[in-house]
Amino acid sequence: MMNLFSCGRSVSAHIERKKSKLDYALETAPTEEDVKRLEEAVNAVIAQGLDVTTEFITQEEAQGRFDLKRLPEDASETVRIVKVGNYDECLCLGTHVKNTSEVGTFKVISHDWNEEAKRWRMRFKLQ
Repeated sequence: MMNLFSCGRSVSAHIERKKSKLDYALETAPTEEDVKRLEEAVNAVIAQGLDVTTEFITQEEAQGRFDLKRLPEDASETVRIVKVGNYDECLCLGTHVKNTSEVGTFKVISHDWNEEAKRWRMRFKLQ
């Protein structure tokens, strides 16, 4: 999303085994062609078979490298970084695969646009 739409990371996420959803703050709604480009781009990254690793650093080390605004006030001084090969890295507490080859195929199953909030929600699954 960041590469295709020059937006920030998702503003909300709910990831589950059967289906998941992500919300993004965008200026305009993506077109159906945009959604297809997104699926193709995500699947191209998955197909690279990138290792997924973790690293622990201090919040001070994370300053400027990551957006720490979403951390709770009582977060520990140490934060966990999840890296997807050399493609991406982010703060995350969730469970992850060891390699993108374990994910399967990414498919957007539905999406909607909230004009007032300028929010795009996509629901997806991994097959």
